[in-house]
Order: sequence, then structure tokens, then C-alpha cells
Amino acid sequence: MSTAQNTAQDTVEYAPEHTPRLNWAEHAPDVYKAMIRLETAARQGLDPKLYELVKIRASQLNHCAFCLDMHTKDALAAGESVERIMQLSAWEESRHFYTAKELAAIELTEAVTVLTDGFVPDEVYAKAAGHFEEAELAQLLAAITVINAWNRFGVSTRMVPGHYQPGQYK
Repeated sequence: MSTAQNTAQDTVEYAPEHTPRLNWAEHAPDVYKAMIRLETAARQGLDPKLYELVKIRASQLNHCAFCLDMHTKDALAAGESVERIMQLSAWEESRHFYTAKELAAIELTEAVTVLTDGFVPDEVYAKAAGHFEEAELAQLLAAITVINAWNRFGVSTRMVPGHYQPGQYK
């Protein structure tokens, strides 16, 4: 059997991509531009790897495939390891992959993203406050808030993952 035949035989038929509902950035350009400015401001002063871990974890919780695609690729481009990215969805059982500061940020990300009890628990906030100076903590809260807004745009408009290239929207 030739290589061409072998390749054709091994081809996997994936489900077709879904169609996005709306290109919201095109129809609300001022909002999109404001989000980009907010994103730029929120990332200032935060470690790029930590920033991407926060973005990935919030996107996992919000089931935003587009943002998962984007921030996983950006994390890898920033030097993050595949192993730490893969373990992020099970961080509570994989704590040894992360620093205490990263764990505090991840836990705060979950509390701010989910808000199941209607508030961020004092102990979660205190733990984060113990690892971040106030200005950095404010930036972290901004980053968490911004990714949650992006996730809501991505999920509600069904943005299609898989085509993003690192740094494409920076």
C-alpha cells in the first residue's frame, strides 16, 4: 500500500464546525474596541503565564471553547507547559503543579466566575490578598472580570474555536 493510500485510509472524519450566531464585534464595534482597551489595561502588572492560567480556568468553567482555544495557545506561546494546562481543570487534585500564588489566583478565579453563593468567600479572598499586593490583586480581579465578559460574548454568539493563532488579537 502506498503512503498516499495509507494517509487517505487513516483520515478521520470530524463533525462539521458549527456556524456562529452573530459576529458581535462587527455589529457592536465600539463595545468590541472598549473590551480590547479593558483587556489591555487588565493584563498590566500580571505575570503572563498566571494571566493565561486565569483565562483558561474561567473559560473552562464557562464552557467557552473559543476562549479555551485562544488562551491555551497564548499560554503555550508564553512558555507555559502542556502538563500544567492539562491539569488545570483538576487543579484541586493537582496542586503540586502550581505555586501557592497561582493556586490562590485559580481559586479566586473560580469564586468570581461561578458566584454560586452570591459572593466571593472571605477565606478565598484573604488567601489571594495574602499572595498579591493590592494593586496586583486589583489587576487580577480585572483580568477575571474581563475574561468572564469575553466568555459570555463567545458562548452566546457561538464563536468557532480552532482558527486562532497566538497573538492574533493583541
